[in-house]
Amino acid sequence: MRRSPSHSDQAFENTTPKDGVGMSPAARDALWLTVAVLVVALISVQVDVLERLVEWSRAHEDWELDELFSLLMALAFGVSIYSVRRLRELNREIKLRRDKEEEIRHMAMHDALTGLPNRVLFRQRLDQELERARRKNDHVAVLAVDLDHFKQVNDLFGHAAGDTLLRVVSQRMSDEVRKMDTVARLGGDEFAIIQPGLDQPSGGAVLAQRLLRSIAEPIDLGSNHLVAGISIGIAVSTSADDTPTELLRSADIALYRAKEQGRSTFRYFEPDMDRVLRERQQLELDLREAVANERLELYYQPQFATRSRQLTGFEALLRWNHPTRGMVSPVDFIPIAEDTGLIRPLGDWVLKTACRVAAAWPQDLSIAVNVSPVQFAQPGLAERVAVILAETGLEADRLELEITERILMHETEETLKILHHLKDLGVRISMDDFGTGFSSLSYLRRFPFDNLKIDRSFISDLEHNTDDAAIVRAVVALGESLGMTTTAEGIENELQLDYLVDEGCQQAQGFMLGRPMPLGQAEAIIRDQHVSLARSASV
Repeated sequence: MRRSPSHSDQAFENTTPKDGVGMSPAARDALWLTVAVLVVALISVQVDVLERLVEWSRAHEDWELDELFSLLMALAFGVSIYSVRRLRELNREIKLRRDKEEEIRHMAMHDALTGLPNRVLFRQRLDQELERARRKNDHVAVLAVDLDHFKQVNDLFGHAAGDTLLRVVSQRMSDEVRKMDTVARLGGDEFAIIQPGLDQPSGGAVLAQRLLRSIAEPIDLGSNHLVAGISIGIAVSTSADDTPTELLRSADIALYRAKEQGRSTFRYFEPDMDRVLRERQQLELDLREAVANERLELYYQPQFATRSRQLTGFEALLRWNHPTRGMVSPVDFIPIAEDTGLIRPLGDWVLKTACRVAAAWPQDLSIAVNVSPVQFAQPGLAERVAVILAETGLEADRLELEITERILMHETEETLKILHHLKDLGVRISMDDFGTGFSSLSYLRRFPFDNLKIDRSFISDLEHNTDDAAIVRAVVALGESLGMTTTAEGIENELQLDYLVDEGCQQAQGFMLGRPMPLGQAEAIIRDQHVSLARSASV
């Protein structure tokens, strides 16, 4: 890892605790060394004097003095040898102490896992670079970097794999920057980069693009391979009054914007983003309160058999009627729930509510519930499903769990284990939005899904776009050959429905057939259909 110790050494030295009577350890060691040298020098002088006295006593044949001076000289030699030996020991002690202090200094300023500068050293360096930029009249860019879906990696692969991922990402980022730049780990999956000496505020984009490409290269996690992604927010100093706190906060705000716009991208900070972030934070607080007080509700969109147009079930869709904002789109609040961990209690509530409601319906109707990638990755999903089925009394084969292709993009043994556990319960598994993500025929072969849902993007222009028509035909044929049913989403007219009937698609849903509706309206549709069926049977 690249680092510049000089950036932090002086700052740390100034904060080193003192011991004794106002003396730092370094000053004390220097004093002891000086004293030892003086003692050795003094003993050497004494030995020289004693040698002269011995020579004088022998010249005057004073044997008593000669014996005394010889004894004193031997004693002086012994003291001298001891002092030299003690001096060497003292040198070793000083070196060990200094090495320990250097280790402590490094630990205080660097991340233990990656060896990168930590938040403390990052802020010191950013302060130094901003001061330098004021003198040189150039710019400093701060890049706030987050790993996309890092929690899922920990949940699916384990924390050891998560640590490996952090180390690999740290090294790759360090390889992409200049020697004068600083890459720091601020905590968790949060990183930050200081890029000083920029002539133009737009200079950070070049580095951001390099980082995105580098991190996107496959990463070997032992028994698994992972394609990671990062989101980046960039803030650039434009004023002499910019502070480290303001610049890092602006980069964080831009990072949130990058995440909202799909992740694996970068965004520059814009003043209006501050307002957007405050609104998001308020929405998060409101969502927490709504989840805690069960103020969200389920709507139900009917699903029909394409040929008979008989009701086969409903898809449960989460809705939030905010007291001041009105209806908030799931596109706006589900990512917040995933980022904050609210998705688990929220997902459990949705599943339990949907199963309890469906248990009172006729036996031939099913209920489909969406499972988010974050919810899927959390431990114990299959166990929670089993408990909810037991508590609500819903038959397992009437529950269909819809998962997206993003869950399978890593196709780990743990993922397949969870899916098989759910299948063992008797639950139906549906692949939602098939064809829009990381489609791979290999996971269709490894795991037999019960249903493929054709995304509405292939249906909306079906009657005019021959490519869309060909894709739908191929998906239906694929599902049939693998023993899976197919469900088309987004049906808006008769032409689309007729095409699906001709191609053999078994189920459909969409605004033409029925919009998502409150429970009361859904139950009215159920009553109407069964009354009609009863009349038909009596004729």
